[in-house]
Amino acid sequence: MSLIEQAAQRLQQLREAGVEIPDVDGLAGSVSTPGTQTAAVKPATPPTNTSKLVTLDLDGLMAKGIVTPNAPRSVIADQFRVVKRPLITNAMNRGDAAVQHSNLIMVTSALSGEGKSFTSINLAMSIAAELDHTVMLVDADVARPSILKVLGLDPAPGLLEVLEGKADLAGTLLRTNVDKLTILPSGTPHPKATELLASEAMAALLEDIATRYSDRIVIFDSPPLLLTTESRVLASHMGQIVVVVQAGRTLQADVQNALATIESCPIRLMLLNKARAIGKDAYGYGYGYGYGEYGYGYGHGYGYGYGYGDAAASASKA
Repeated sequence: MSLIEQAAQRLQQLREAGVEIPDVDGLAGSVSTPGTQTAAVKPATPPTNTSKLVTLDLDGLMAKGIVTPNAPRSVIADQFRVVKRPLITNAMNRGDAAVQHSNLIMVTSALSGEGKSFTSINLAMSIAAELDHTVMLVDADVARPSILKVLGLDPAPGLLEVLEGKADLAGTLLRTNVDKLTILPSGTPHPKATELLASEAMAALLEDIATRYSDRIVIFDSPPLLLTTESRVLASHMGQIVVVVQAGRTLQADVQNALATIESCPIRLMLLNKARAIGKDAYGYGYGYGYGEYGYGYGHGYGYGYGYGDAAASASKA
């Protein structure tokens, strides 16, 4: 008698003696021996932790000034085409001058209310329109998450649950009706959010996100640099950081203090938001180039202007 037949016979004896023996999951078919009752075996259950599909109201978002696919050409869409190009170039650089995690891009500001979340969403939408790249938008503003609210989506588990080990990444990602765009929500607020972002689990997660897909660019909507410590912790893992500056509002000293907290990041760019238009029919883009520690960026555009300085302190003069 084979070992399998002996095991089946022993199971039958135990059942006849009144011992309850559950069926064994994960085995196909059944086990039987001559003179014994066949024991049916349940098939293995497939995993259910898959990303959820959500539908964005694209017409409603377009009315709010958000870049959407297949929308008529607009000034703001063209401006974000200008803004995204150097970021994509840096992210896809595989040469000797390549920066580690250059496809991880943090969008932040010195203070609140400067338009960083608006910028994060539009930048992600614009990159999703690229033919050769996919984009993940991460709501990393764990103190005051806003990405889902702006997009008209309900609160959902996300980054903090993944770091706590309560969920996996695949189960928290939200696939959207915008091709090539996925969203990772912030998750449920946690009293030790800073420690979670500084944990080894976070470092491992970012490494996985950065390297799993070669065409993926990840946009992190981060808390303001001067109001929380979470953004500074997050900045230590980034390859690129975009600091949003509101024209005519943000003080130069605040911008310089904010930039001082992210000096370790190899690529720091400035984006000048809400600059005044030059004239009624202005179709300009906002450019700002920073040279040296006290460089200034000036932006002009119709509705919105943008400025960026390449790895140097570039700020709007307030």
